[in-house]
Amino acid sequence: MTITQLKYTLAIAEHKNFTKAAEKCFVTQPTLSTQIQKLEDELDVIIFDRGKKPIELTDVGRKIVFQARNIVNEAERIQDIVDQQKGFIGGEFRLGIIPTVMPTLLPMFLKSFIKKYPKVKLKIEELTTEEILTRINEGHLDAAIAATPLENETIKERVLYYEPFVAYIPENHRLKDKKAIEISDLEIEDMLLLEDGHCFRDGVINLCKTFKDQVEDSFQLESGSIETLIKLSNEGLGMTLLPYLHTLDFRERLSPNLRHFTEPSPAREVSIIYHKSELKMQIIDAMHNVISGIIRGAIAFQNVEIISPLSKS
Repeated sequence: MTITQLKYTLAIAEHKNFTKAAEKCFVTQPTLSTQIQKLEDELDVIIFDRGKKPIELTDVGRKIVFQARNIVNEAERIQDIVDQQKGFIGGEFRLGIIPTVMPTLLPMFLKSFIKKYPKVKLKIEELTTEEILTRINEGHLDAAIAATPLENETIKERVLYYEPFVAYIPENHRLKDKKAIEISDLEIEDMLLLEDGHCFRDGVINLCKTFKDQVEDSFQLESGSIETLIKLSNEGLGMTLLPYLHTLDFRERLSPNLRHFTEPSPAREVSIIYHKSELKMQIIDAMHNVISGIIRGAIAFQNVEIISPLSKS
């Protein structure tokens, strides 16, 4: 049994296809098939049911894949230990970022990070919080940037910054004459929200729940894009809340419609998160320092009240 054979096994389990798995592993299909056959012969079991399309794991195959994932992850961390000992900051680093953070944060820090740490090969994906947690626990991500706290026992969180909510109030709205608004002014039935699956949406709902005894499960309108919410709001369909960093590029255009909250301003906590057994801490530390330094100058708000995407009010 070899680490290579276990990696091939994991690739087939993920793609449910020998050809795709071979491409992922940069080997020919006959090479991959031969190694899997040798592993099955050595263990005297059948790992994959090849008679089904797509290929499925057998009962014992599922148990083998679970253990193989742990073994491969631990084997790969040997290099991480050596890198840490040498103080080397480089190598592949797989990072997930939630959709409501990606478009604003990535342009702010990526160029600076690459320039400062040119030996780090970043592989970045835009993923929902649920997808991020799954991929971190399965070993497919080294870290992610998401709204916290998540209250997940396998995940560690390091706060990067606190981002205030800013209200976008269209013309002829009931709150248009207020210079600053309060949380108690919010009404969920008057709110345009991101579609289900976005943690920012959950944060807004929990913000409204703070002052409402009951919140209905149906809303006036939901969208997958913050830009779309602004356009729909301008059509008189309701107000919306924006993450503060989203307003910076459009502040001159949006300024007449933006309203800050009275202090303490409701805000979301944004953190870099990773598995509790993660060893690429030298890269995580470097990324945390770069992002925190850049954001510190961009967000001037200090007196904030954190609204958790998972809080139950």
